[in-house]
Amino acid sequence: MSEIILITGAAGGIGQCLCRQLIQRDVKLILVDLDAARLESLCASLGERATPYALDLTDEQQICDLIAFVGERFGRLDGLINNAGIVLVDPFATRSSASIRRELDINLLAPLLLTRHAIGLLEASNNARVVSTVSIAGIFPTAESPIYSASKFGLRGAMLSLALELEPRGIRIACVLPSATDTPMLRQEAIAGGNALQFMDPPQSPEVVATCIVKALDKPGMERAPRASELWVCKLAMLFPNLLPRLLPILQKRGERGMQRYLEGLETRGLVERQDGKWKIVG
Repeated sequence: MSEIILITGAAGGIGQCLCRQLIQRDVKLILVDLDAARLESLCASLGERATPYALDLTDEQQICDLIAFVGERFGRLDGLINNAGIVLVDPFATRSSASIRRELDINLLAPLLLTRHAIGLLEASNNARVVSTVSIAGIFPTAESPIYSASKFGLRGAMLSLALELEPRGIRIACVLPSATDTPMLRQEAIAGGNALQFMDPPQSPEVVATCIVKALDKPGMERAPRASELWVCKLAMLFPNLLPRLLPILQKRGERGMQRYLEGLETRGLVERQDGKWKIVG
């Protein structure tokens, strides 16, 4: 019997890689994204076992409608992958209240509400799993993106708590904590002058992160990371948070050099270009 798996952020960089890995299995995918056109194109490439569902995750009624659709069409849910996320790097002092709420809505509230409304469908499965793409920023604060860090700290904490609460109900919860990943979101963050620390090492490919998510789906644990060493380094650093103001300026320079190399690599690949001394996404 085919597994029924729902993926949010399916049309994004990690999401597309994840879909292409999972479609090799005996699965039926419900692919959720705000971008209806990219979603339709993705599903066309995957075949009839992929069902597109465009919605705005900041609208709870649309989330409820999605769950109703899944219930009517499939009757259960074996896997829920909370993968959608955004990051904005505008200075906090000038951020609008609306942009703060939107980032929290998509990164934190949407996965919680979707998981909450999906509990009935998950309980109808004999192998129910929820995997959430958190971020290494769910452990280590990022000065240039405090709302993103807040959302990921919150998501990690909530999912760890839910892992304890829902396991007796037959629902296993896992978190995946990737560091910088070469996706359109990271490229936009880089040209906007986002968190330089994540570029101390070259960004990993979205395929690597997708593979880690699939492993979490196959063998749920409370959390795992594509680069396990980074996860432990961040956890160790957070044992001494009062040292961060001294430590970060030292690491910042290395990160800035890494970000410059990343941008130059994107330029070589034809993905960004410099205009009047500023970087710009091509296309």
